[in-house]
Amino acid sequence: MKNRECPECGRPVHGRIDKKFCSDACRNAFNNKANSATTNYMRNVNNTLAKNRRILLELNPDGKKKTHKDKLLKKGFDFDFYTNSYTTKAGDIYRFCYEQGYLLLDEGFVLLVERKNED
Repeated sequence: MKNRECPECGRPVHGRIDKKFCSDACRNAFNNKANSATTNYMRNVNNTLAKNRRILLELNPDGKKKTHKDKLLKKGFDFDFYTNSYTTKAGDIYRFCYEQGYLLLDEGFVLLVERKNED
């Protein structure tokens, strides 16, 4: 029978024939390393989306407001990140960070809106 080695630490693996790691700690360490690049990217995207949502909430406490794009940019808003978009029949594109959204208007203005749950 061939001796199997743990791909994380190199120690011998004992037990079931399909067992790959010597311990749960090695299995977790191996998988964490393998997924770290994806995890870091996802963490950064989620942090940006959350920040965008916080900014929209702060500037739009009443559910609908018109403001200038510069105000959002000064607070660190990133227009490249949003969770979904909605195009009206007129062709206007609303972009949303979860339930908080915005519509780009003329002359650098932005209409802030809140999508209400339809439960």
